[in-house]
Amino acid sequence: MRILFLSAWYPFPPNNGSRIRIYNLLRGLAERHDITLLSFADQPNCDPNVPELRQLCSHIELLPLKQFNPTGLHARLGFLSRVPRSVVDTYSPEMTKRIQELAKTTDFDLVIASQTRMAGYVDAFTDLPAIFDEVEISLLHEDYAQAKGFKQRLRAGLTWFKHRQYLTGLLKRFQISTVASEQEKQLLLQNVPYDASRVVVIPNCIDVAAYELAQTAPQPNTLIYTGSFSYFPNHEAMVWFIERVLPLVQVEIPNVQLTITGNKAKRPLPPSDHVRHVGFVDDIAAYVATSWISLAPIWSGGGTRLKILEAMALRTPVIATSKGAEGIDARPDEHILIADTPEDFAASVIRLLQEPSLRKKLTDNAYHLVSEKYDWTTVAPQMQQLIERIAHEN
Repeated sequence: MRILFLSAWYPFPPNNGSRIRIYNLLRGLAERHDITLLSFADQPNCDPNVPELRQLCSHIELLPLKQFNPTGLHARLGFLSRVPRSVVDTYSPEMTKRIQELAKTTDFDLVIASQTRMAGYVDAFTDLPAIFDEVEISLLHEDYAQAKGFKQRLRAGLTWFKHRQYLTGLLKRFQISTVASEQEKQLLLQNVPYDASRVVVIPNCIDVAAYELAQTAPQPNTLIYTGSFSYFPNHEAMVWFIERVLPLVQVEIPNVQLTITGNKAKRPLPPSDHVRHVGFVDDIAAYVATSWISLAPIWSGGGTRLKILEAMALRTPVIATSKGAEGIDARPDEHILIADTPEDFAASVIRLLQEPSLRKKLTDNAYHLVSEKYDWTTVAPQMQQLIERIAHEN
């Protein structure tokens, strides 16, 4: 089949959750289909000729990405629109035009629109069968549910209402929609009227084999957190950990070291000894592999935490909140440690730092889990089954 794949993230290098998901789906689809990739250039120096993508896609095009500016004119006018103002502000006429041109000149059999931003261009490919990949509503739902004060609740409520209405209209235009976890599916169906049989869980996935060379001896008393602070749940997680958990750990293990990777996004952290934020790094795997523990004290957001899957593939044990581990079929104390209070989280850190046998048990079990259920060679065929389903229906 000829597939037009639309992405808001240019999926190379695959160095964040969205890019990793898209890159690995493309790898699976390329084995049986001819793919045209039309993507926004979401990072500096995007190269449409990078060999890793050229061997997967017969044609690649990039268009400029407009970032959401909440104080800009279009965003302010968006308050008067029934469509979420982020959609109003970031809409690209060039993307619509290019999709229409490609659809006229190429006999596509299917469109895959990755995430809400690209699904919003459905009017440009309305005559083609289409999949809406990775619908996510958790973060906006939590913003509304946790809003405090009249003004904050009013604003979050308006955003939540608009987004629900917008999704309701979009989903009806697609044959199939996917989500990254069963929890995301249930939240979607509870808040948006939609046929449950048209929502399919396609979990996030990684290339487990690619992490084998990075595996190395871990350094004692070292912790790692990976995640850009441009995504609020990552910053929230580290503020909570540094303020409420780390001091409890330091009482027992004063020389514990915490390393944080990812874009700082001008968001400060509480002052603390033995914490270093190294910012963006080219090789996250090396940092994770040399750390004794990988942290995931996440309190908001949705989907499956690829940082957890990566740590499992690198044989670095994970301590997470229940929210952080959401969407991963990992059993507490067998594949992962789960803690939801500062005291329990600190106790888990101390225990894991002091018990090498526990570390080995968790890493062995987690590596087996990620290899069996979350490797791209397992997940990509699930997307292939959806494509076959759509082909049969059409």
